Amino acid sequence: MPDIAIIAGTGALPRLVLEALAGDAFVCGVEGFDVALEGVPCAGGAVETFRVERLVPFLDSLVDRGVTRVVFAGAMQRPTLDPALFDRATAGLVPRLLGAMQAGDDATLRAVIAIFEEWDLEVMGAHEIAPDLVPEAGVLCGTVSPVDAADVKRAAQIVQALGAADVGQGAVVAGGLCLATESLPGTDAMLAFSAVHSGMKQGAKGVFFKAPKPDQDHRIDLPAIGPQTVVNAAEAGLAGIAWQAGGVMLLDREGVVKAAQDAGLFLWARDENADDSLATSAAATGDAR
Repeated sequence: MPDIAIIAGTGALPRLVLEALAGDAFVCGVEGFDVALEGVPCAGGAVETFRVERLVPFLDSLVDRGVTRVVFAGAMQRPTLDPALFDRATAGLVPRLLGAMQAGDDATLRAVIAIFEEWDLEVMGAHEIAPDLVPEAGVLCGTVSPVDAADVKRAAQIVQALGAADVGQGAVVAGGLCLATESLPGTDAMLAFSAVHSGMKQGAKGVFFKAPKPDQDHRIDLPAIGPQTVVNAAEAGLAGIAWQAGGVMLLDREGVVKAAQDAGLFLWARDENADDSLATSAAATGDAR
């Protein structure tokens, strides 16, 4: 039996992690949220669901079946909790979790990691299981103009400030002006807002930048970009998408690159310590590794 369990949310990431493990993992999801594995078999034959109100019995069950490692994968929303369903042991964790939730998403996730580790479960990042999901620094396609590079740099500064306040992981900047920032509704909502308000760009195309929050634990909630992100960025009339190199996963890399090429967008894994002027010359070399 496998010694690893995937705590799965929605989206493509759980399937990609399961594929990287050749199906040799238990897949567990919060009751009420669909987990799409698209035909990839998993240990036990099906996704096991659990309720947050019964977290301690769930953790005990993982240990009992020999699980020693867990990986969180996919988007997860805060479930609606039913006080009547709490067992005594899980109820004892509520004050701790509520305090973390009031401090923000990052604090909540750190608290969750700490609880799993108290059951001697090693928490791993999805990128540790499937390292090919994280591109190395470089321009994957398209050309980054000096104007684009300046907008990306400005967006990176904004995202760092947002992340320090535990608010979001993305921003859209056009001509040096911030058009939108990511908050609780997420990336798609931010890009949809940018599309509706594209007239505010005053002739500039603009860029979308994404990065983890400062000091974020990369084992959980690492930002991700998929083909639909590219489509949404194109509909907003942006010149391209950039992200912090080593800090963002590409879900379906081939599909992401093709979508960007079809739409004429650049994709840039930006090394925050590198000279941004290198981006244009890097683009001429073609696809980054």
